Amino acid sequence: MTANRTVIRGGLVITASDEIHADVLVEDGRIAALAAHDSAAARSWDDAQVLDATGKYVIPGGVDAHTHMQLPFGGTFASDTFETGTRAAAWGGTTTIIDFAVQSVGQSLRGGLDAWHAKADAQCAIDYGFHMIVSDVNDHTLKEMDVLVQEGVTSFKMFMAYPGVFYSDDGQILRAMQRASVNGSLVMMHAENGIAIDVLVQQALAAGKTDPRYHGEVRHALLEAEATHRAIQLARVAGAPLYVVHVSAQEALAEITAARDLGLNVYGETCPQYLFLSTDNLAEPDFEGAKYVCSTPLRPREHQAALWRGLRTNDLQVVSTDHCPFCFSGQKELGRGDFSKIPNGLPGVENRMDLLHQAVVDGHITRRRWIEIACATPARMFGLYPRKGTLAPGADADVVIYDPHAEQVMSAETHHMNVDYSAYEGRRTTGRVETVLSRGVPVIDAGSYVGRTGHGQYLPRGTCQYLI
Repeated sequence: MTANRTVIRGGLVITASDEIHADVLVEDGRIAALAAHDSAAARSWDDAQVLDATGKYVIPGGVDAHTHMQLPFGGTFASDTFETGTRAAAWGGTTTIIDFAVQSVGQSLRGGLDAWHAKADAQCAIDYGFHMIVSDVNDHTLKEMDVLVQEGVTSFKMFMAYPGVFYSDDGQILRAMQRASVNGSLVMMHAENGIAIDVLVQQALAAGKTDPRYHGEVRHALLEAEATHRAIQLARVAGAPLYVVHVSAQEALAEITAARDLGLNVYGETCPQYLFLSTDNLAEPDFEGAKYVCSTPLRPREHQAALWRGLRTNDLQVVSTDHCPFCFSGQKELGRGDFSKIPNGLPGVENRMDLLHQAVVDGHITRRRWIEIACATPARMFGLYPRKGTLAPGADADVVIYDPHAEQVMSAETHHMNVDYSAYEGRRTTGRVETVLSRGVPVIDAGSYVGRTGHGQYLPRGTCQYLI
């Protein structure tokens, strides 16, 4: 295969808006044309290299808008580097990630962004962009936000959780939102009442409640809902759009739904772990529950139906992974005897597209909705559409040939993420990535990795294209 001229023949092309039996012509890294099978136009492409997609789906590469490669947390680092993490993403059919650069307290936004560029530069197998975590709101930070937006970093994440680390108070959040309302950026919010949670953590530990399951109990669903409500009201005051990350609880979703019913530019993201896992996992014996410690936490299983409904009604628009892996051995084990010291995060960048296809098989969502929540909407939300997230003339040739009938069993023994366990160990799913192109270049070819470190390019982004 060459990157110059390739035709993908015989597949069912699925985008957020259409399902068509068509051949796809790729030239010089872009989608050049689509044409019906055996049409005169398609027959004219006989000089191109052929990829046979008969009986398969041809879909856009996934856009995972929430990953944390090499993130420092709790005295350790996420175990996936940009090299290993983007390679694993490609194995799972994702061709674009947006990671989070971190401003530490006392640091400039520029200093944080430069540090993350240094980590990722020439390391990625697929294309990537950055959001900016804002931990220290001051006059200089607010001016820097304007500069970064002009440079293509158009989204800023803030935390109502983690006092003393990432936490911002309501006044800081309001000031940043006011700035975003002027410069066109999107504020992403980790919505949990961190001040109240810290009280509950200390009370639990003092009572001898140290096991991983208490991580979920102290991070109460009502404290997610309360923070979500507060973030929405602050955004209303500021006149700014709001994107709530990793929504896990039906009460928080209800706040987002109510805001959207008022016509507000409020958006919600959930993650596969909240759709497929639950507090049953957190309660696994012998400290196994530590594997499932993340924030927001896993919820009781009954929350899942509300989240699926939110995805169907478009009160939740995006499914990202919040991929933040820590090995069980030597990392999650830091919290033995004190759940508050377990590094927060789950691996999943390789599993998202397959789990969401399983949701299609199970009847939770349609095929087009699968592509909408995993590819098109995240690209629109974060200023990458139509370059990413669709298959249309002019788009980057980020293309996945997907076998909807292949069966697999998820396991740490076979995944490619740099972590010693799978959050979905033993789960049987139907559907599997067969071939992946990134800008027309093969990364996965018939189930083998053929990509290279450094192929991935940094993506300056436009502003949100998804406003109501």
